[in-house]
Amino acid sequence: MTTEIDKPSEYQRPRRIVYPPVWLVIGLVVIFVVDQYFPIQRFTSTPAQGLGSVAIVAGLLLLVLAGGLFKKADTELIPFREVRALVTDGVYRFTRNPMYLGMALILLGTACTTGTVAGLLVVPVFMAVIELRFVRPEEEMLRGIFGDEFDTYCNRVRRWL
Repeated sequence: MTTEIDKPSEYQRPRRIVYPPVWLVIGLVVIFVVDQYFPIQRFTSTPAQGLGSVAIVAGLLLLVLAGGLFKKADTELIPFREVRALVTDGVYRFTRNPMYLGMALILLGTACTTGTVAGLLVVPVFMAVIELRFVRPEEEMLRGIFGDEFDTYCNRVRRWL
């Protein structure tokens, strides 16, 4: 279900210079750097490679599906830009943040395929940064725009999983 709005919100949108895909790239670079220089402990194996590959594909799939739903609803993909609809169908029935979850899965998969424990530490750091810089402010913005409808959605669907 997609709910559209007729008027722009009076909510003051925060400005962000470093958007989530940039944080994803930073996380990927950190994983490869720690793999090369600070591996702590290695766990490279065929099952880890397989698990990592599945996580990367699942993450990419989440990004594509969620992005397609935003495009279909004619609302912005870039955080804090013009919000014209509350998207609650498709993958948004299972997680309120499928794009961020997809990015976290890509990082997890990359850490698994490189096979270094230090790389796994990047995933919770990424999630914390995204939660504090994007998820919570976005939720405040959506609550201001959609009110009770957004609260009902939040009560029905978990933030991450």
